[in-house]
Amino acid sequence: MVTQLAQEAGAYVIGTGRAADREKALDFGAQEFVDLDNDSLEDVGKVDLVFDVIGGDIGKRSAGLVRAGGTLVSVVEPSEARPDNGLAVDFVVESDRAQLNEIVQRVRDGRLRTNIGKIATLDEAVAAFNPTERIRGKTVIQVRP
Repeated sequence: MVTQLAQEAGAYVIGTGRAADREKALDFGAQEFVDLDNDSLEDVGKVDLVFDVIGGDIGKRSAGLVRAGGTLVSVVEPSEARPDNGLAVDFVVESDRAQLNEIVQRVRDGRLRTNIGKIATLDEAVAAFNPTERIRGKTVIQVRP
């Protein structure tokens, strides 16, 4: 959803991931895509904001892409690397009922699309979060039929 929200706010979005993720990233609104297995992340140049959902080495390398005054936001771990002359934010989710209701409304009326990979029952929850194969998209546990 972050790609869609960034695009809605007027950002030029560059998605990153594996080759298999390219079409999904572009479909959700990225204007460009960097294949982390075949392209050089550093060729992107300087950017105003990095929203890191991968962490590790990619998170460290991403810090170097942030231009002076820009921001690196990590949702996976506190970032070891900090941008030069920029801000690093370790994203922590704090539930806000009004914001969550706004997101739900946007999904319901089609302004935001979700990336659901699997829907499982509560009885299937443990197996759903320990899959034998990689599931693309989010796993949703259905509590009520």
